[in-house]
Amino acid sequence: MTSVPTPIPSRTQYVLEEIKRRILTGRLTPGQALVETDLAAQFGVSKTPVREALKTLAGTGLVVMSQYKGVTVRMVDADMAREVYDVRLLLEPEALKRAVKRGASLDAAREALTRADEADDTAERSLANREFHRALYLPCGNPLLGRMLDEVRDQAALVSAVAWAADPSWEREASEHREILRLALGGDADGAARALHAHIASFVRRAFPEAGFETPATQDAPQAQEAQEEDGQA
Repeated sequence: MTSVPTPIPSRTQYVLEEIKRRILTGRLTPGQALVETDLAAQFGVSKTPVREALKTLAGTGLVVMSQYKGVTVRMVDADMAREVYDVRLLLEPEALKRAVKRGASLDAAREALTRADEADDTAERSLANREFHRALYLPCGNPLLGRMLDEVRDQAALVSAVAWAADPSWEREASEHREILRLALGGDADGAARALHAHIASFVRRAFPEAGFETPATQDAPQAQEAQEEDGQA
């Protein structure tokens, strides 16, 4: 039986994925210049696929193109973290809630969590963590919502890479991931969404306290109400 040959990725796609991987694993650091001729020599390609790859990365927010400075890896600061994580806080918990309510399979999230726990290096663990979050929001039943979160996914990973380089917090986040998945698998849509919101917010507060993030009152309200009822105050 003749097997169907696997399509060979285009040079541009190869260069794109490799530059992205280097950025998101910290091999290429924020502010570092990305010179077309140097990259072309490293990858053994012409400047054209490198140029196209950099244009795509600029569109996703991972690199910045300047008439005077050329192309550089995007700098990460409190303003960027606040913008990216604000979007995540608004959309990601809602997407997870919808996924749980519709009984979507979360097997991919479980598998990603296992890969993260068994990872041998930072790059592998980072990739698995990204896949874990994506596996939570992607089956929400609204493709547009999933695409919107995909659009900020790389920028969020860049923020995480910078934060982890300064202060690794893998174990804490792994514990929070396990709790989010436990609630989701148990069918607790609201609880899983609250846990995810707290997880995202606490990370950016720890990594970028100057961003001024505070958990919205609407997120705390259900818990405060439950506490009042337990105390007989409601």
